[in-house]
Amino acid sequence: MTSRKHIVHPGWLRAMHWLNALVVFILMMSGWRIYNATAFLGFAIPDSITLGGWLGGAIQWHFAAMWILGVNGLLYLAVNLASGRLRHKFYPLSLRVLLADLLAALKGRLAHADPQHYNMVQRLAYLFVMLDSVLLVVSGLVLWKSVQFPMLRELLSGYEGARRIHFFAMAALAAFVAVHLVMVALVPRTLIYMVRGR
Repeated sequence: MTSRKHIVHPGWLRAMHWLNALVVFILMMSGWRIYNATAFLGFAIPDSITLGGWLGGAIQWHFAAMWILGVNGLLYLAVNLASGRLRHKFYPLSLRVLLADLLAALKGRLAHADPQHYNMVQRLAYLFVMLDSVLLVVSGLVLWKSVQFPMLRELLSGYEGARRIHFFAMAALAAFVAVHLVMVALVPRTLIYMVRGR
């Protein structure tokens, strides 16, 4: 039997990761179709990479995935806090180490020797995703139930402000996913860890 110290990602984490990956793609693709209904930034997303077929269908996909991501995200946060994993994996943060790790990453020399410990770039990236996800949920609430959340609406500069924040927060998440996939391609054993756990 494999020793516990060789487990890189526990089963609950892997299940939540792959569920999040699926629903994030559904949210992005359906969100692009919803965006195309107004194209308020002056450009449209090609229909071939959107989901839903029409505005109503895209909204249904978006809402279904939204609930899954919300529940999964709350469970992820709760388990990480209760187990101490959040503190252990993501802290402490150090600006000096971050700058050194960023420089090493730009040179293609960022170490991944111990898969059980995140380097400072990984810590910051994953913490960013958590905060960005909160911003997506908060701005999404304003878009969904604007009248019921007047304080949130005002904090986000009204409905139009929330719409822009939601779009750019999702664009930031899409950028993270793209970089994440590139890093997996550069260090393919990380995919094995996320599939097998060890």
